Amino acid sequence: MRKSFTLLRIVGSLPVAILFCAGSFSRAATPSPAASGYHVIKTVPVGGEGGWDYVYVDGDARRVYISRGTHVVVLDADSYAVVGDIPDTHGVHGIAVASEVGRGFTSNGRSNDVTIFDLQTLKSLGTVKTDANPDAIIYDSVSKRVFTFNGRGKNATAISAADGTVAGTIDLRGKPEFAVADGKGTVYVNNEDTSELHHLDAQSLKELHHWPLAPCKSPSGLSMDLAHRRLFSVCDDKVMAVVNADTGKVVATPAICDGPDASAFEPSTGYVFASCGDGNLTVIHEDSPDKYTVVENVATKKSARTMGLDLKTHNIFLPAADFDPPAPGERRGKMKPGSFVIVVVGK
Repeated sequence: MRKSFTLLRIVGSLPVAILFCAGSFSRAATPSPAASGYHVIKTVPVGGEGGWDYVYVDGDARRVYISRGTHVVVLDADSYAVVGDIPDTHGVHGIAVASEVGRGFTSNGRSNDVTIFDLQTLKSLGTVKTDANPDAIIYDSVSKRVFTFNGRGKNATAISAADGTVAGTIDLRGKPEFAVADGKGTVYVNNEDTSELHHLDAQSLKELHHWPLAPCKSPSGLSMDLAHRRLFSVCDDKVMAVVNADTGKVVATPAICDGPDASAFEPSTGYVFASCGDGNLTVIHEDSPDKYTVVENVATKKSARTMGLDLKTHNIFLPAADFDPPAPGERRGKMKPGSFVIVVVGK
């Protein structure tokens, strides 16, 4: 992730099956909506010290995992109450869940390892070493592996979800950002340094393709429409690159808000989201796999540039906080004590 607000960011799309007629696009006959209806429905005070990074929503278990620098705060997705905490995750960036084996995983950027925890008790089951600064982390249900994308290592580490053994590494030749699994045994990851998209085989641990994302620069957030095989990379210069996952072609470049860090896709509505540090959430409608309409920019809160999407309620969880003005020579000010909140956007 990008260190724009101490530790900021989520992760990846969950596999969702969508039924549609062969040779047709299920929403093609539906005009893009004039307004999404999304707005801030609640601001949840959480407080506590430390920055933040990825948010992961486990829609089935109704939990929201929020990284907080040295630990992970766990919220109830419906009541928004804090229901647990995972300690000793030093420099934690992301969270991944493998429900079928009852385990969760955190990428710990300072200690260069992954914490494995029990999904029921949230207790640590041990750690696994990775290369330097594991950042994004995802679970691939086909290979049954967890992948960390290591910022300073410039590579990916593959770990067996069942027993925590390291299966191998994949050289990425640059700083990886968000990643997503396609549900068919391959994984995609953005490369911030080279402005490329890597396509990886999760079983053989080989790179299948790497594609330029121009005009996208410094891509961060990544999500995917699994049914129609489209990837959504959010980039600097207020642009989203929509990519055909099979050919690597950039098929659309809708405009988004300023300072994006996360992307999400809602399959039931065809909405694509980009969350930005300028305090906006861009809502884009997928009119067809290669046509996209910017619907609106929903006001959220400055610094709310990462998010997690709940596919059951369609709510979006965005961490944010208040900051002092930067001192001379500082790029940003200090976070105000106790100001950390979760902004919930819904309908």
